[in-house]
Amino acid sequence: MRVIDEQSGAAMVLSDEPRLGSRLAMLATAVVRLARRSPMTALAVSVVLALTVIAIFAPVVAPHDPLVLHRADRLLGPSRTYLLGTDQSGRDELSRLIYGARISLWVGVAPIGLAVVVGGGIGLASAYAGGAFDTALQRVMDGAMAFPPLILLLVVVSLMGVSLTAIVVALSFVFLPMINRVARASTLSVMALPFIESARAVGASPARIMVRYVIPNIAAPVVVVGTSLIGTAILAEASLSFLGFGLAPPQPTWGNMLSGDNRDIFQVAPWLAISPGAAIAVTVLAFNLIGDGLRDLLDPHSKGGAKR
Repeated sequence: MRVIDEQSGAAMVLSDEPRLGSRLAMLATAVVRLARRSPMTALAVSVVLALTVIAIFAPVVAPHDPLVLHRADRLLGPSRTYLLGTDQSGRDELSRLIYGARISLWVGVAPIGLAVVVGGGIGLASAYAGGAFDTALQRVMDGAMAFPPLILLLVVVSLMGVSLTAIVVALSFVFLPMINRVARASTLSVMALPFIESARAVGASPARIMVRYVIPNIAAPVVVVGTSLIGTAILAEASLSFLGFGLAPPQPTWGNMLSGDNRDIFQVAPWLAISPGAAIAVTVLAFNLIGDGLRDLLDPHSKGGAKR
Protein backbone atom coordinates (compact mmCIF):
# COMPACT_ATOMS: atom_id res chain seq x y z
CA MET A 1 0.00 0.00 0.00
CA ARG A 2 1.42 3.40 -1.02
CA VAL A 3 0.93 6.30 1.42
CA ILE A 4 2.24 9.89 1.49
CA ASP A 5 4.05 11.23 4.52
CA GLU A 6 2.29 14.53 5.39
CA GLN A 7 5.47 16.29 6.60
CA SER A 8 8.05 15.24 3.99
CA GLY A 9 5.69 14.46 1.14
CA ALA A 10 7.67 11.28 0.47
CA ALA A 11 5.88 8.19 -0.72
CA MET A 12 6.16 5.09 1.41
CA VAL A 13 5.13 1.53 0.57
CA LEU A 14 3.49 -0.50 3.28
CA SER A 15 3.25 -4.21 2.81
CA ASP A 16 -0.23 -5.66 2.62
CA GLU A 17 1.11 -9.11 3.48
CA PRO A 18 0.28 -10.24 7.01
CA ARG A 19 3.26 -10.79 9.28
CA LEU A 20 4.28 -14.20 10.55
CA GLY A 21 2.64 -13.59 13.92
CA SER A 22 -0.63 -12.65 12.24
CA ARG A 23 -0.51 -15.71 10.02
CA LEU A 24 0.08 -17.99 13.00
CA ALA A 25 -2.78 -16.35 14.85
CA MET A 26 -5.05 -16.85 11.82
CA LEU A 27 -3.98 -20.50 11.63
CA ALA A 28 -4.63 -21.02 15.33
CA THR A 29 -8.05 -19.40 14.99
CA ALA A 30 -8.89 -21.67 12.07
CA VAL A 31 -7.82 -24.74 14.04
CA VAL A 32 -9.92 -23.75 17.05
CA ARG A 33 -12.89 -23.01 14.79
CA LEU A 34 -12.53 -26.38 13.09
CA ALA A 35 -12.32 -28.17 16.45
CA ARG A 36 -15.48 -26.45 17.69
CA ARG A 37 -17.40 -27.05 14.50
CA SER A 38 -16.30 -30.66 14.00
CA PRO A 39 -14.95 -32.47 17.08
CA MET A 40 -14.66 -35.67 15.02
CA THR A 41 -12.30 -33.94 12.62
CA ALA A 42 -10.22 -32.68 15.52
CA LEU A 43 -10.10 -36.22 16.89
CA ALA A 44 -9.04 -37.52 13.46
CA VAL A 45 -6.22 -34.98 13.28
CA SER A 46 -5.08 -36.08 16.75
CA VAL A 47 -5.08 -39.72 15.65
CA VAL A 48 -3.01 -38.98 12.54
CA LEU A 49 -0.56 -36.85 14.52
CA ALA A 50 -0.21 -39.60 17.13
CA LEU A 51 0.42 -42.22 14.43
CA THR A 52 2.99 -39.96 12.80
CA VAL A 53 4.87 -39.44 16.07
CA ILE A 54 4.78 -43.17 16.79
CA ALA A 55 6.08 -43.95 13.31
CA ILE A 56 8.92 -41.42 13.56
CA PHE A 57 10.02 -42.63 16.99
CA ALA A 58 9.38 -46.32 16.29
CA PRO A 59 12.81 -47.45 17.60
CA VAL A 60 12.03 -45.79 20.92
CA VAL A 61 8.35 -46.75 21.18
CA ALA A 62 8.52 -50.36 19.98
CA PRO A 63 9.08 -52.80 22.88
CA HIS A 64 10.97 -55.34 20.72
CA ASP A 65 12.88 -55.58 17.46
CA PRO A 66 10.22 -56.35 14.81
CA LEU A 67 12.61 -58.65 12.90
CA VAL A 68 13.96 -60.73 15.77
CA LEU A 69 12.60 -64.28 15.88
CA HIS A 70 11.61 -65.78 19.22
CA ARG A 71 11.08 -69.40 18.22
CA ALA A 72 10.01 -70.43 21.70
CA ASP A 73 7.27 -67.78 21.71
CA ARG A 74 5.51 -68.64 18.46
CA LEU A 75 1.79 -67.78 18.20
CA LEU A 76 1.46 -66.52 21.75
CA GLY A 77 -1.68 -64.58 22.57
CA PRO A 78 -1.64 -61.05 24.01
CA SER A 79 0.23 -60.90 27.31
CA ARG A 80 2.32 -58.54 29.40
CA THR A 81 5.45 -59.44 27.46
CA TYR A 82 3.77 -59.28 24.06
CA LEU A 83 0.83 -56.89 24.29
CA LEU A 84 -0.59 -57.92 20.91
CA GLY A 85 0.82 -61.43 20.83
CA THR A 86 3.36 -62.94 18.42
CA ASP A 87 3.20 -64.29 14.88
CA GLN A 88 4.13 -67.74 13.56
CA SER A 89 7.83 -66.84 13.70
CA GLY A 90 7.71 -65.50 17.24
CA ARG A 91 8.01 -61.84 16.23
CA ASP A 92 6.29 -59.25 18.41
CA GLU A 93 3.07 -58.13 16.71
CA LEU A 94 2.95 -54.71 18.41
CA SER A 95 6.49 -53.86 17.32
CA ARG A 96 5.73 -54.91 13.75
CA LEU A 97 2.55 -52.81 13.84
CA ILE A 98 4.51 -49.75 15.01
CA TYR A 99 7.24 -50.14 12.39
CA GLY A 100 4.62 -50.93 9.77
CA ALA A 101 3.06 -47.51 10.39
CA ARG A 102 6.16 -45.93 8.85
CA ILE A 103 5.72 -47.57 5.47
CA SER A 104 1.94 -47.53 5.46
CA LEU A 105 1.78 -43.79 6.20
CA TRP A 106 4.50 -43.08 3.66
CA VAL A 107 2.69 -45.13 1.02
CA GLY A 108 -0.43 -43.10 1.80
CA VAL A 109 1.11 -39.62 1.79
CA ALA A 110 3.95 -39.81 -0.78
CA PRO A 111 1.96 -40.86 -3.88
CA ILE A 112 -0.79 -38.36 -3.12
CA GLY A 113 1.79 -35.60 -2.73
CA LEU A 114 3.37 -36.59 -6.04
CA ALA A 115 -0.04 -36.77 -7.72
CA VAL A 116 -1.00 -33.34 -6.37
CA VAL A 117 2.18 -31.74 -7.69
CA VAL A 118 2.19 -33.44 -11.11
CA GLY A 119 -1.56 -33.82 -11.64
CA GLY A 120 -2.28 -30.37 -10.29
CA GLY A 121 0.37 -28.89 -12.58
CA ILE A 122 -1.04 -30.72 -15.60
CA GLY A 123 -4.59 -29.60 -14.84
CA LEU A 124 -3.45 -26.01 -14.29
CA ALA A 125 -1.43 -25.86 -17.51
CA SER A 126 -4.12 -27.61 -19.51
CA ALA A 127 -6.90 -25.27 -18.42
CA TYR A 128 -4.78 -22.15 -18.81
CA ALA A 129 -3.56 -23.08 -22.30
CA GLY A 130 -6.92 -24.31 -23.57
CA GLY A 131 -7.55 -25.20 -27.19
CA ALA A 132 -6.13 -28.29 -28.84
CA PHE A 133 -3.47 -28.69 -26.14
CA ASP A 134 -6.13 -28.92 -23.45
CA THR A 135 -8.24 -31.34 -25.49
CA ALA A 136 -5.33 -33.69 -26.30
CA LEU A 137 -4.01 -33.70 -22.75
CA GLN A 138 -7.41 -34.40 -21.23
CA ARG A 139 -8.01 -37.30 -23.62
CA VAL A 140 -4.79 -38.83 -22.32
CA MET A 141 -6.01 -38.34 -18.76
CA ASP A 142 -9.37 -39.88 -19.67
CA GLY A 143 -7.56 -42.87 -21.13
CA ALA A 144 -5.61 -43.32 -17.91
CA MET A 145 -8.83 -43.17 -15.88
CA ALA A 146 -10.42 -45.78 -18.15
CA PHE A 147 -8.06 -48.45 -16.81
CA PRO A 148 -9.28 -50.23 -13.68
CA PRO A 149 -7.08 -48.85 -10.86
CA LEU A 150 -6.02 -52.26 -9.56
CA ILE A 151 -5.00 -53.42 -13.06
CA LEU A 152 -2.98 -50.23 -13.56
CA LEU A 153 -1.29 -50.75 -10.20
CA LEU A 154 -0.35 -54.33 -11.06
CA VAL A 155 1.00 -53.32 -14.49
CA VAL A 156 3.22 -50.52 -13.15
CA VAL A 157 4.53 -52.59 -10.23
CA SER A 158 5.21 -55.54 -12.55
CA LEU A 159 7.18 -53.32 -14.95
CA MET A 160 9.20 -51.56 -12.25
CA GLY A 161 9.61 -54.50 -9.90
CA VAL A 162 8.26 -54.82 -6.37
CA SER A 163 9.78 -52.05 -4.26
CA LEU A 164 8.64 -49.13 -2.15
CA THR A 165 9.51 -46.71 -4.97
CA ALA A 166 7.53 -48.75 -7.49
CA ILE A 167 4.47 -48.81 -5.23
CA VAL A 168 4.62 -45.04 -4.68
CA VAL A 169 4.99 -44.35 -8.42
CA ALA A 170 2.21 -46.81 -9.29
CA LEU A 171 -0.19 -45.24 -6.80
CA SER A 172 0.65 -41.75 -8.06
CA PHE A 173 -0.23 -42.88 -11.60
CA VAL A 174 -3.63 -44.04 -10.34
CA PHE A 175 -4.50 -40.82 -8.52
CA LEU A 176 -2.89 -38.34 -10.91
CA PRO A 177 -5.86 -38.16 -13.36
CA MET A 178 -8.28 -37.55 -10.48
CA ILE A 179 -6.22 -34.64 -9.15
CA ASN A 180 -5.84 -33.34 -12.71
CA ARG A 181 -9.61 -33.15 -13.16
CA VAL A 182 -10.12 -31.24 -9.92
CA ALA A 183 -7.27 -28.82 -10.67
CA ARG A 184 -8.46 -28.23 -14.25
CA ALA A 185 -12.09 -27.62 -13.24
CA SER A 186 -11.03 -25.23 -10.47
CA THR A 187 -8.65 -23.39 -12.81
CA LEU A 188 -11.38 -22.91 -15.41
CA SER A 189 -13.65 -21.45 -12.73
CA VAL A 190 -10.97 -19.07 -11.48
CA MET A 191 -9.97 -17.99 -15.00
CA ALA A 192 -13.54 -16.82 -15.60
CA LEU A 193 -13.45 -14.39 -12.65
CA PRO A 194 -13.11 -10.63 -13.24
CA PHE A 195 -9.86 -10.15 -11.34
CA ILE A 196 -8.04 -12.36 -13.85
CA GLU A 197 -9.08 -10.02 -16.64
CA SER A 198 -7.95 -7.11 -14.51
CA ALA A 199 -4.55 -8.72 -14.01
CA ARG A 200 -4.20 -9.24 -17.74
CA ALA A 201 -5.27 -5.66 -18.41
CA VAL A 202 -2.48 -4.23 -16.25
CA GLY A 203 0.08 -6.40 -18.08
CA ALA A 204 0.62 -9.28 -15.66
CA SER A 205 2.48 -12.17 -17.27
CA PRO A 206 0.87 -15.63 -17.50
CA ALA A 207 3.35 -16.99 -14.98
CA ARG A 208 2.51 -14.22 -12.49
CA ILE A 209 -1.22 -14.77 -12.99
CA MET A 210 -0.91 -18.48 -12.33
CA VAL A 211 1.39 -18.16 -9.32
CA ARG A 212 -0.18 -15.07 -7.78
CA TYR A 213 -3.87 -15.56 -8.49
CA VAL A 214 -4.77 -19.00 -9.83
CA ILE A 215 -2.79 -21.41 -7.66
CA PRO A 216 -3.87 -19.89 -4.30
CA ASN A 217 -7.51 -20.13 -5.40
CA ILE A 218 -7.37 -23.74 -6.58
CA ALA A 219 -5.22 -25.02 -3.71
CA ALA A 220 -8.15 -25.65 -1.35
CA PRO A 221 -10.16 -28.11 -3.49
CA VAL A 222 -7.00 -29.93 -4.60
CA VAL A 223 -5.79 -30.32 -1.00
CA VAL A 224 -9.21 -31.52 0.15
CA VAL A 225 -9.40 -34.19 -2.54
CA GLY A 226 -5.79 -35.21 -1.97
CA THR A 227 -6.33 -35.62 1.77
CA SER A 228 -9.39 -37.76 1.19
CA LEU A 229 -7.40 -40.02 -1.18
CA ILE A 230 -4.65 -40.80 1.37
CA GLY A 231 -6.83 -43.44 3.00
CA THR A 232 -7.57 -44.95 -0.41
CA ALA A 233 -3.81 -45.19 -1.09
CA ILE A 234 -3.26 -47.05 2.19
CA LEU A 235 -6.02 -49.49 1.26
CA ALA A 236 -4.51 -49.92 -2.21
CA GLU A 237 -1.14 -50.87 -0.71
CA ALA A 238 -2.87 -53.44 1.49
CA SER A 239 -4.60 -54.83 -1.60
CA LEU A 240 -1.28 -55.14 -3.43
CA SER A 241 0.23 -56.97 -0.47
CA PHE A 242 -2.77 -59.29 -0.30
CA LEU A 243 -2.22 -60.18 -3.96
CA GLY A 244 1.50 -60.73 -3.44
CA PHE A 245 2.71 -57.52 -5.12
CA GLY A 246 3.48 -55.56 -1.97
CA LEU A 247 6.64 -55.35 0.07
CA ALA A 248 7.70 -58.83 1.09
CA PRO A 249 8.20 -59.90 4.70
CA PRO A 250 10.05 -59.68 6.99
CA GLN A 251 9.78 -55.93 6.34
CA PRO A 252 6.58 -55.07 8.19
CA THR A 253 3.71 -53.18 6.61
CA TRP A 254 0.08 -53.29 7.64
CA GLY A 255 -0.73 -54.80 4.28
CA ASN A 256 1.69 -57.73 4.35
CA MET A 257 0.78 -58.45 7.97
CA LEU A 258 -2.63 -59.43 6.57
CA SER A 259 -1.27 -61.46 3.67
CA GLY A 260 1.05 -64.34 2.91
CA ASP A 261 1.43 -67.17 5.38
CA ASN A 262 -0.44 -65.20 8.05
CA ARG A 263 -3.77 -65.90 6.33
CA ASP A 264 -3.38 -69.63 6.98
CA ILE A 265 -3.33 -69.18 10.75
CA PHE A 266 -5.87 -66.41 11.35
CA GLN A 267 -8.37 -68.93 12.70
CA VAL A 268 -6.01 -70.11 15.45
CA ALA A 269 -4.36 -66.70 15.99
CA PRO A 270 -7.01 -64.04 15.28
CA TRP A 271 -4.91 -61.29 16.89
CA LEU A 272 -2.68 -61.39 13.80
CA ALA A 273 -5.59 -60.09 11.73
CA ILE A 274 -7.32 -57.83 14.25
CA SER A 275 -4.46 -55.42 15.02
CA PRO A 276 -3.31 -54.52 11.46
CA GLY A 277 -6.91 -54.54 10.22
CA ALA A 278 -7.94 -52.15 12.97
CA ALA A 279 -4.92 -49.93 12.28
CA ILE A 280 -5.82 -49.66 8.59
CA ALA A 281 -9.50 -49.01 9.35
CA VAL A 282 -8.80 -46.30 11.93
CA THR A 283 -6.20 -44.55 9.77
CA VAL A 284 -8.37 -44.58 6.64
CA LEU A 285 -11.34 -43.27 8.62
CA ALA A 286 -9.19 -40.53 10.18
CA PHE A 287 -7.95 -39.27 6.79
CA ASN A 288 -11.48 -39.34 5.38
CA LEU A 289 -12.75 -37.30 8.33
CA ILE A 290 -9.90 -34.82 7.88
CA GLY A 291 -10.79 -34.44 4.21
CA ASP A 292 -14.44 -33.79 5.10
CA GLY A 293 -13.40 -31.30 7.77
CA LEU A 294 -11.11 -29.42 5.40
CA ARG A 295 -13.89 -29.24 2.84
CA ASP A 296 -16.26 -27.75 5.40
CA LEU A 297 -13.60 -25.30 6.58
CA LEU A 298 -12.39 -24.14 3.15
CA ASP A 299 -15.65 -24.23 1.18
CA PRO A 300 -18.08 -21.57 2.47
CA HIS A 301 -20.88 -23.04 0.32
CA SER A 302 -20.69 -26.54 1.78
CA LYS A 303 -22.92 -27.71 4.59
CA GLY A 304 -21.34 -26.67 7.85
CA GLY A 305 -18.85 -24.45 6.03
CA ALA A 306 -17.84 -20.97 7.01
CA LYS A 307 -20.67 -18.47 7.02
CA ARG A 308 -20.41 -15.30 4.99
